[in-house]
Amino acid sequence: MRAATSILSGLMWPSTLRSRIFLILLIGLAFAYGLSFSVLYMERYMSAKAVMLGTLEHDVATSIAVLDRLAPDQRVDLVDRLGRGNYSFVLGPGLPGVPDTSSKGVEILGKIEEAVGHRFPIRIERIPGEVSRLQAHLTLSDGSPLTIDVTPKGIMPIAAWLPYVFAVQMALLILCAWFAVRQAIRPLGELAAAADALDPNEDGPALSETGPSEVAHAARAFNAMRERIAHYLEERVQILAAISHDLQTPITRMRLRADMAEDSPEKDKLVHDLGEIQRLVQDGIAYARSAHGSGEKNARIDLASFIDSISYDYQDIGKAVTVVGLVQGAVFTKPHALRRILSNFIDNALKFAGAAEISVGRGAADEIVITVMDRGPGIPDDMLEAAMQPFFRLEQSRNRETGGTGLGLAIAQQLTAKLGGSLRLYNRSGGGLAAEITVR
Repeated sequence: MRAATSILSGLMWPSTLRSRIFLILLIGLAFAYGLSFSVLYMERYMSAKAVMLGTLEHDVATSIAVLDRLAPDQRVDLVDRLGRGNYSFVLGPGLPGVPDTSSKGVEILGKIEEAVGHRFPIRIERIPGEVSRLQAHLTLSDGSPLTIDVTPKGIMPIAAWLPYVFAVQMALLILCAWFAVRQAIRPLGELAAAADALDPNEDGPALSETGPSEVAHAARAFNAMRERIAHYLEERVQILAAISHDLQTPITRMRLRADMAEDSPEKDKLVHDLGEIQRLVQDGIAYARSAHGSGEKNARIDLASFIDSISYDYQDIGKAVTVVGLVQGAVFTKPHALRRILSNFIDNALKFAGAAEISVGRGAADEIVITVMDRGPGIPDDMLEAAMQPFFRLEQSRNRETGGTGLGLAIAQQLTAKLGGSLRLYNRSGGGLAAEITVR
């Protein structure tokens, strides 16, 4: 039962805050307007009804008293002039009808009886037909029958222009509700857009601090948070740079001492450990700089020559790196960042497969797509996203030769974001991994 209620509520209740506030305002205003209109209508109805019944009582009393005092032959000339818009007098028994016991009939009967002072017995009947029609029957003092034909009319006739006024008022309600919602939601949308575009490494425009006090306070808090994040990131890079500078000197001294020592297994292990420490420090600094931004400017490069130069550098040192597909043209990008990304891909491919292939093409939107492929073991599909997280290693041992530092793909992802592109990992059919970067 609770699940069914939840589903029904989800279907009936809008999903967006804008729609919910608009609906609440519109329903509330429409209900308040309808209530006030109903109160005014009832007040006017009751006032008009009281006036009509009061007039009916006074006029009928006077008319019956006059007709009762006249001779029968004199009544014919006067009876037509005694009628009014909603009732008339008929000399005679009237039309056949059925007794009326409705509240309206009882109320009219009571008024007529009060008018004649209960001197004449009166019965009231409803005349069948399309028009609501009542007839009150009584007998005058000389025994002559008299019928009062009453046609109750609408107490409150509606003017022809009233529906148009109502439509204009409803349109104004909708317009005001929409404007109120727009004013309330727009700052929230601007805040969400600023949060989505938040990049402490870029000097983008600050969020406007104008508007109502609550909105201005939220904007100031957001801008202050952005400045704090940028300050923290800058401090992190400075700390890592200082650590790197301080570590380089003792590492260099240790290398010199190790090189001067006699050859032995312990010397080889020490040199190897020093190399791991130096590589770990360099990778950590590279990741921090890639996250904070290196300040490199965009430049136009010839794509074919750029890719060929990377493959030739690896081939010169005996690495199996080939170009299997290449497009001609120039691209406007950060060349050092792009080289670092592709080098990370190639290094991973060489480590796990012993060879790498580079393919360059164009996507559906004419963007540049560069793919580095291998025929290694690949990555399980459920770990493809996690593989781009910092310090994630598929090989969980502490051996850096097999597991690495776990920062290569994380650095590539950060640098790709700086280029305004996207990075994707996927397993190739037939085995192997493909690392794809899209640059516009």
